[in-house]
Amino acid sequence: MPENHKKSKTIVYPKDAATLLIVRKDQGTPRVLMGQRHGKLKFMPNKFVFPGGRVDAGDSRVSSLSELKDGVKKKLLRNCSEARARGLAMAAIRETFEEAGLIVGKPHHDRCRTRSKSWLPFFSEGFAPTLEPLDLVARAITPPNRFRRFDARFFSVDACHVHGLDQPHLTGSGELLKLHWVAFDEAEKLELPQITHFVLQEVERRIGASSDQLKKMPIPFVHTRNEQFYYDTIQ
Repeated sequence: MPENHKKSKTIVYPKDAATLLIVRKDQGTPRVLMGQRHGKLKFMPNKFVFPGGRVDAGDSRVSSLSELKDGVKKKLLRNCSEARARGLAMAAIRETFEEAGLIVGKPHHDRCRTRSKSWLPFFSEGFAPTLEPLDLVARAITPPNRFRRFDARFFSVDACHVHGLDQPHLTGSGELLKLHWVAFDEAEKLELPQITHFVLQEVERRIGASSDQLKKMPIPFVHTRNEQFYYDTIQ
């Protein structure tokens, strides 16, 4: 899935990143939240994507009210440590709050302590994050020779676990513009990165699957080797 990106002459190692697809089913046709990246951004300007971004150092250490499902955790641990796996999932929740004002969590009125400044706005809303609702959908690594690279995990969550769907808790950071709920067939007509096309199809395929079925479904892993794209799976 080659795309026109600026190439780097130096070695750029991918940084951990996480993305969250929120699937909403309350109006019949399933919809997903997407926004357009600001045109001034260097990485994928003007493309429509899901909320997400880089993992922060404190993401793995922030407390939560629930942990990842065993099946999700097991698949993440195929290629990373337990702390790194947790940090990836927490980053997906934090970035969704920062970019869209939506909270994956539950009300929690006890004082939550953290040294991570990135999480203070989230906790100030009177919520604590919950990891249990998240499902792992895909992993993808940006091809070599790009000036910016990410090792991204794509998570999904049913909108019933999300607070602020119609009244976000805060105005987004401005990195994502035109945030809106869009049906899957309409999403395919937007200006999307090719990996986003791929992940949309994967999420749509999983809608309606039972928890037992989801446990058995392999996770696609898109990466590049010798300038060729490979589609492996994580069982």
